[in-house]
Amino acid sequence: MSDLAAALDVELIRVIVNYGLGSRVVRSAKQHGLSGGTIVLGKGTVASGFLNFIGLCDVRKEIVYLAGDSQIVSRAMEEMNKEFELSKPNHGIAFTTSICSIIGSRSIACRIKKEDRGAEKTMYHIINIIVDKGRAEEVVSAAAKAGSKGGTVINARGSGVHETSKVFDMEIEPEKEVIIILSEVEKTENIVAAIRESLQIDEPGKGIIYIQETTRTYGIFK
Repeated sequence: MSDLAAALDVELIRVIVNYGLGSRVVRSAKQHGLSGGTIVLGKGTVASGFLNFIGLCDVRKEIVYLAGDSQIVSRAMEEMNKEFELSKPNHGIAFTTSICSIIGSRSIACRIKKEDRGAEKTMYHIINIIVDKGRAEEVVSAAAKAGSKGGTVINARGSGVHETSKVFDMEIEPEKEVIIILSEVEKTENIVAAIRESLQIDEPGKGIIYIQETTRTYGIFK
């Protein structure tokens, strides 16, 4: 791996916007020095009495994944925050996390470990929950009772040893749902505990929860 690659401090960006805006986010990111990007479809779960009334409580979302050097990410996110007006309610949210390496068209290894950053104290956690399809609503409901304001649901597919079943001697990999919840640090423990208890996560095959620290957040309202 080259010295240049090894010297980079790499961050992962996730931008969650309404359906149809993902491509604009990718184009804007390229203009500000971030190359490439992946768009994943999901749905938002923030409660709204009016949306429930008119049958639009599940709003389609696009999650844009981008990665780049920390300095470029910092400048790009400030510009994209202005362009997409993330400071206004319902215009989207964005957050970044550190990653240790990127392997693909070019390989990059990070230089700076978390403990060496001297960064400001993390204010938000990203709670990632993976469960069988159809259980996302239970996750969101349990999280809401513990103080969560909503999340984003992504469809996925599992292949764990406990997850497969057989039909006509053929193994079937059941569909999964991935729920992303952005949580204030002080609420994370209660939210995770509520989900673990409600969905019996500690039992084999019931699901997985993992937590990440954010480095930057945009579009978050208390």
